[in-house]
Amino acid sequence: MFAGNESVKTSQPPDEGSVCTFCGGEGGARLYRTKSIFGDEFGLRRCVDCRAVFLVPRPSAAQLEQAYEEGYYGGGRTKFGPWVEKVLGYFRSSRCRKVARLVSRPANILDVGCGSGEFAKCLVERGYRVCGTELPGKAAERAAQIAGLTLKVGPLREGDFGRDYFDAVCMWHVLEHLAEPKKTLDIIGRILKPGGYVFISLPNIGSLQSRLFRGKWLHLDPPRHLFFLGRGDLVAEMGKLGFAPARESHLSIEQNVFGFQQSILNCLCGRRDMLFEALKGNVEYAGDYPRWKIFLQKGFWVATFGLFVGAAVLEAALRMGGTVEFVFRKTGTQGCRRV
Repeated sequence: MFAGNESVKTSQPPDEGSVCTFCGGEGGARLYRTKSIFGDEFGLRRCVDCRAVFLVPRPSAAQLEQAYEEGYYGGGRTKFGPWVEKVLGYFRSSRCRKVARLVSRPANILDVGCGSGEFAKCLVERGYRVCGTELPGKAAERAAQIAGLTLKVGPLREGDFGRDYFDAVCMWHVLEHLAEPKKTLDIIGRILKPGGYVFISLPNIGSLQSRLFRGKWLHLDPPRHLFFLGRGDLVAEMGKLGFAPARESHLSIEQNVFGFQQSILNCLCGRRDMLFEALKGNVEYAGDYPRWKIFLQKGFWVATFGLFVGAAVLEAALRMGGTVEFVFRKTGTQGCRRV
């Protein structure tokens, strides 16, 4: 209720593009611009509150629908061709062994954003009880075929699972995709048992690759990656939720070698992430691109692989890996130390 002759001030809603995707804070320092494979331009800002780097303007529903259409999940029965999937299978098994070293069987494990379910399948085969979440689409259809995997199609929500139910939760390159990341982390904090583990991997915005390639960096992946947390900022945020860092790794042959290679090609070639999309069989994006150019890019990929393994080892030694992997343990206390 307004009294007397006071004027009524109508507050304008904040510019949606200036709202941090991670914490909801308004404003932020402008960094640089980037462009999606669909030609949409975005900027990146650093939040003044949580220090997350976030995409502006926030992608529209139509842009996100386009970004997660069938081409994103690969055009065939699997996301990549048979020989690439075989190599990726080795890395999935490696992640499974990392979990097994810390989590004894039998145990309940949740794979948030489980994709086609291949990693979850590795866990099931080791004797774990595995649940997964995945958004509707081709990946979820593939995951539904995995025997022994309990799949929830849709995002993780309150009430999906009971309190202190899981022994471990995995989020392999999922956090940066989430529209409500803090809410998801809050839920994980409740459904994970005391002493349980959270495995998180994500692009490292403070990496050597990020600083070198800026808007051309592969792991920006606009508009799918909505925000990026620096390694120290992630540890601080997890500490607020009662998680202590147990392990940290900056060496990923799977992610960081190709990150260097595709980012260089992005700087040299006219279309963003062309080799990556061609390897997925994304005909809609790569179909009209000259085949000889794709052939040359594949040649560059193979010929320089060893060189960029060395680069990935170097950035890992500097703790500036293009992607970073954390293991957090639920302590139930606040204010965990930074690494």
